[in-house]
Amino acid sequence: MEKGKQGIFATFSAFLEMCISEITMARLNYSNLLCHFSHSGIDDMADNTCHFGINNMFADNGLDDGYTTRLYFPADAAQMTACVQSIFNDPGLRFIFSTRSTTPNILDVDGNDRYGGDYKFVAGKDELVREGTAGYIIAYGETLYRALDAVERLKQEGIDVGLINKPTLNVIDEAMMAKMGKAPFVLVAEAFNRKTGLGSRFGSWLLERGYTPKFAFLGTHKEGSGGLWEQFPYQGLDPAGIMAKVKELVA
Repeated sequence: MEKGKQGIFATFSAFLEMCISEITMARLNYSNLLCHFSHSGIDDMADNTCHFGINNMFADNGLDDGYTTRLYFPADAAQMTACVQSIFNDPGLRFIFSTRSTTPNILDVDGNDRYGGDYKFVAGKDELVREGTAGYIIAYGETLYRALDAVERLKQEGIDVGLINKPTLNVIDEAMMAKMGKAPFVLVAEAFNRKTGLGSRFGSWLLERGYTPKFAFLGTHKEGSGGLWEQFPYQGLDPAGIMAKVKELVA
């Protein structure tokens, strides 16, 4: 709680739901905390079902005028490094989520590492990964590279879809929101709980600003056995599932 100092905490994302009251007390006491919750989402982790962390948005459970709380889910190892370096000394509560699974580096249109080189992470800023005219997919974390695969394949089929990375989950980027608001459709694809994840609130953010694109969101919605790679296609969150939903929206 002393200015210039902070606590650092780490555990499995599934246990975040047990920490909500402690998070509230930390916020009420103006604590500075950097929290790492691993095993987020549903990716291949070879542990068991109870390790899935899909209700991570519960960490942002304070009131609008409370102490600053930020939720981050970088898309690959390079962005994780840039994120930690950028926010390490920020005040307030910071939650960084990661998977146990490896993720490939995100590439730009020229095949270079999107988050390599002189890239700097900016908290609260959404990032354009691919431009598109037919609509936009919004993703983050381990779902982003799958959404990028879907976008590239859709472009090959003549459907010019864009992709936006939202590594800061609970902050609205007004400039990017305006861009998406003018698009024909917006699709949120994530591994968090469909009832409590980013998608459950993103449509309201659009409507509050007077934006009315077609809107849909994909998320974890079925119980599954074990932390196996089959979870993503089982939940309809693999590239094929994302492509199918896009085709529904553009039909």
